[in-house]
Amino acid sequence: NISGALCISQAWPGMARTIYNDHKRFLETYLTPYPGFFFTGDGVYRTSEGYYQLTGRLDDIINISGHRLGTAEVEDVVNHHVAVAESAVIGYPHEIKGEGAYVFVVLKKDSGYTQETLTAELRELISKKIAKYAAPDYIQVTHRLPKTRSG
Repeated sequence: NISGALCISQAWPGMARTIYNDHKRFLETYLTPYPGFFFTGDGVYRTSEGYYQLTGRLDDIINISGHRLGTAEVEDVVNHHVAVAESAVIGYPHEIKGEGAYVFVVLKKDSGYTQETLTAELRELISKKIAKYAAPDYIQVTHRLPKTRSG
């Protein structure tokens, strides 16, 4: 059970080979962060059984009170809660902090959690696992999250 960056060790058909008019940027973005590997930009969680779960873009950053925080990092913590099936974190304008965290969660069926209990537990979990400043200002329970065509 480990989380990290998703990197690929071998080339594949159709792989990008450059960025138009900016090959240096291609090298810096995809090949320099993890020498010998192609960095996809995605975070991944691997279970002890060897299954992979993409946790989100590592370059999706919010700035809370001067602290740069990856949304995937917060989503990973939220998804470890026993009642949460999936989550999404976005930044929103905040008068004092600059940006705040807004968390959307889809609950597992028959979780039995109330909004108040879930909110308190998630804030506490994020405060412990990441930091107090990372605790979301808003947690909204929803039935589903928007997806791209590929899911």
